[in-house]
Formats: sequence, C-alpha cells, structure tokens
Amino acid sequence: MASRAAAAIAVLALVCAAVHSSEGQLSPNFHAATCPDLERIVEFHVAETFRRDVGVAPALIRILFHDCFPQGCDASVLLKGAGSELNEIPNQTLRPVALDLIERIRAAVHRACGPTVSCADITVLATRDSLVKAGGPSFDVALGRRDGLAPASSALVGLLPAPFFDVPTLISSFANRSLDVADLVSLSGAHTFGVAHCPAFEDRFKPVFDTNPAIDGKFATALRNKCAGDNPAGTLTQNLDVRTPDVFDNKYYFDLIARQGLFKSDQGLIDHPTTKRMATRFSLHQGAFFEQFARSMTKMSNMDILTGTKGEIRNNCAVPNRRVQDIETAVAGDEGIAADM
Repeated sequence: MASRAAAAIAVLALVCAAVHSSEGQLSPNFHAATCPDLERIVEFHVAETFRRDVGVAPALIRILFHDCFPQGCDASVLLKGAGSELNEIPNQTLRPVALDLIERIRAAVHRACGPTVSCADITVLATRDSLVKAGGPSFDVALGRRDGLAPASSALVGLLPAPFFDVPTLISSFANRSLDVADLVSLSGAHTFGVAHCPAFEDRFKPVFDTNPAIDGKFATALRNKCAGDNPAGTLTQNLDVRTPDVFDNKYYFDLIARQGLFKSDQGLIDHPTTKRMATRFSLHQGAFFEQFARSMTKMSNMDILTGTKGEIRNNCAVPNRRVQDIETAVAGDEGIAADM
C-alpha cells in the first residue's frame, strides 16, 4: 500500500511538472517536486571545483553571457561539433574546467532525478553559486528553461560585444538585446576577476599606447613586455583586475579610474558621459554595484528562453538528444552486425 501511494505521488508530481512546463512559465520552485535536491547537488559540485580552481567562477559567468547574448539562454554554447558556437573566435577561450563542471552537474542531477533539469537551468544555477563563492552577490533565479536544439549562427555569435568596442557601440549592442546602460556598466564589472589573452587587448599598447581611451603608461609598458613573450599567440594570460584578481568586488572600477582598464571597452566606461557617473558610483559603493549586478544577471539570464514544449532537456550538455540517439542507433547496428558475424 505504501509503495502504491509513493508511486501515485511520483506520477502526480510528474504530471504537475508537465502541466507547469506546458504553460511555459519560469518559477523558482519549478523543479521542487521532480528534483528536490537540485540546488544542493549544484552547490556541492560548484564548491568542490571552486576549491581546486577559483577561476571557475569568472569562467562560468563568461559562459553564461556568451550563451545568452546571441540567441538566448538555451545552453547552445555548450554544444560541440561541426558548426558549434565553441568553434567561433569569441568562444575559443571558454574554459574547459567550467564546461566540464556543467556536464558533471548535469550527470549528477539526472542520476538523482532523471532527465528533468535542463543544461540551461544548471548553467544559471552554477554561475550564481560560483559568484557567491568568489565574494559576489547572489541573484534571483527562476527555473524552467529548456535547451536549444542547435547552436547559434556565426552571425548571431558575432553580436557579442568585442573588447575593442567604444562606449556608443557597446550601448547600441546592449540595447539591441534589450539591455540598458545600467546593465552595461554593471555586467562589465564581471571583469573584476578572471583573465584575458594577449590578442584581446594588444590594441591597448600596439602600435603605440592607446590614447582613446588613455591607458596608464607603466601599465601599458608592463602589458607590452609581458605579451612580447606570447608565443604562440594566445598562450599567456593577464588578470583582468590588477588589484584583487580572484575576488568578485568593485576594484574593477578602481582600475578604470587609475587608467588600468585592460580592454578599450572597459576603460571607456569611466570617460564617456553616459556611463561615467554610474562607473564612478560603483567604485565608491560596492553595495550599489552588487545590487545592480544582481538585477542585471537575473535580467540577462531570462533573455529569449525556451520553455514549455520548445527545445528539449539534453541528456548530454554537449550533444542534442537527436544526435545522441543517432549515435546509439549506429553503435547498436554495429554490435548487431558483429554478433551476426
């Protein structure tokens, strides 16, 4: 009798989840019935990886941004293979440690709960938890996203803001994705930790030191000398924030005031009249920065999401289910032939 009651409750939970899914609504409690241990599992794996490599936190934020900006938060950036977003230049330096973490969490969640939670939801949750581990703010996360069936096109990936953009171009780029100036200035603050590769910022000291926006001479000299040894190109890395490179805080904005912004897109924020006031305020009030950053992360993580019956719940974050099924069918066919022989 008890087993029948438990089975009935499980079926009811799945039915409720299906109805909820068909409505296409996000909710903080979306997985509460079908995967009650979801957040505990995510937090455990994030903490274990962060303990070994604090760089996983900025790596996850970058993955989330690069996923959401082109075609929405659908985990399409995680897909591998021909035509994948990972092959595009902006994504070639996304860190394997973070990509692997997302897939490990997916495997653990699906072992515990079945294939009920998307890679898209896991990516957002892991990013939030890693941000907190690094000293940053938590942010509101509603769940129920589904995974995209195909990667974004090269044209869409090309919409990602580039490190050489000036502020008007950045404002336009963000506005095209329904993100405003506050989102631009705060989300740029994610460069308060993590690293960049020399080709991404060599315009700051080549062929001469940048004057628009200006860079500190000693800082430019140090960058030039360091990157002179970048062989092959893209081998060396530079901390985005020279003050507290492994901590999520507001020191990024101190860097801008000191003319030590690594990217042209960063340094311009403290010069342009549209962004200067907010960037200066964030340098003075970390709480104000954290509050806006949390709002902007929630806003970004809800961009153009798939819900209800759109997309799928991937059984492997790197491969659409259709391709997994094709591979399994092919393997089964080969096994059958081998057995006949």
